[in-house]
Amino acid sequence: MIETLAYHLCVVGFAGFGYKLIEARHSQPARTMWLLAGFGICIATGILVLTPAMAALAGPGPVTEWVLTLAGDELKLGAIGFAVAFTQSMWRGERARPLPHAVFTAATMVLLAVFFALSEPRRVGDQTVFSGATLPFALADKVVFLLYSLVSLGLLFTVFVRSAWHAEPGPLRAGLWLLVAGVGAAFVWTFWDVDDVRQLAATARIGAREDLPSSVLAAATIGFVATGATLSAWSPAVSSVLGRVRAYHAYRRIEPLWTALRAAVPGIALDPGRELAGGAEFALYRRVIEIRDGHLALRAHFDPDLPARAAAAARRAGVREADVAATVEAVTLAAAIEAGRAGRRFEPGETPPDPLPDADVETEAAWLVRVSRAWRRETVVERVRATLG
Repeated sequence: MIETLAYHLCVVGFAGFGYKLIEARHSQPARTMWLLAGFGICIATGILVLTPAMAALAGPGPVTEWVLTLAGDELKLGAIGFAVAFTQSMWRGERARPLPHAVFTAATMVLLAVFFALSEPRRVGDQTVFSGATLPFALADKVVFLLYSLVSLGLLFTVFVRSAWHAEPGPLRAGLWLLVAGVGAAFVWTFWDVDDVRQLAATARIGAREDLPSSVLAAATIGFVATGATLSAWSPAVSSVLGRVRAYHAYRRIEPLWTALRAAVPGIALDPGRELAGGAEFALYRRVIEIRDGHLALRAHFDPDLPARAAAAARRAGVREADVAATVEAVTLAAAIEAGRAGRRFEPGETPPDPLPDADVETEAAWLVRVSRAWRRETVVERVRATLG
């Protein structure tokens, strides 16, 4: 199951990084995007070559014992090197100097290959075995890999955390935090090899395959990194869907208020029966306008002295301070509807301040949701109105 998940995440990673290259080819320097692509390709390929299916495909022999094992470690180092270079290119732009770290990465990869070759690994079942004479080289191979990886990933983790902490809310910040999670998973995934070093020192043998926790961490690493790096590609579509869901939810929640106003002022309904024909956002926009039209149609029936008395009565009735304004709006609107039915009119008093000056549709809808919630609490509204009576 975990291996299958890793395969699918690798495919997503390749597709995501490829799309990111196409998307950003006109807005980002080519070098920056190739560094991002190199990171994605290395980490995805590194996971693939270490899976049991790849070992079964290669079969027993030197390819499995030497090439796949060494390639997996080298690709992990390459991915980390590309990640560091990408980060430098993103934050420093033309001032970035990735060459020193690239030389450090290349030297580490050469040193790793030398130590691996001198360790002369032998595959015995699901374990790799070393002789007493070559064990120090095998330990050196693991220690070099761990030191380089942990230092570089620690640097990346620090940079991404600082950047995410100071970023503005939005897709960029969300993507950075996903990258933080991905680098954190990669750090733990690499640190998991500490147990391998201990086992290797004690028994001169080590597991030749990724164990379950390591596979889980590998899948989590590429999942978080691919998602965070490609968030800008698919977040608009997700945001659009979520926006429609939120609009529909608000549309339904203000329905009791709209229904009462439509009964009192039937002319506010622009096209009854086709409210959702233009989509949830347009339907919500229409419903907000219709409620405000009903409010204006009843303006001659609003008692100018009622809001202050309603606020005091609401507090006496135990209404939370945060809900007092919405309750007052619901009470005064209910009273205006009844006054309209009875034909009672009031002399206009001092116009109360608009609680939502220059509000957009989303803000207006959120306010009407609160008013509608108070409207639905008939016991509270009736208690306040009874107190006023």
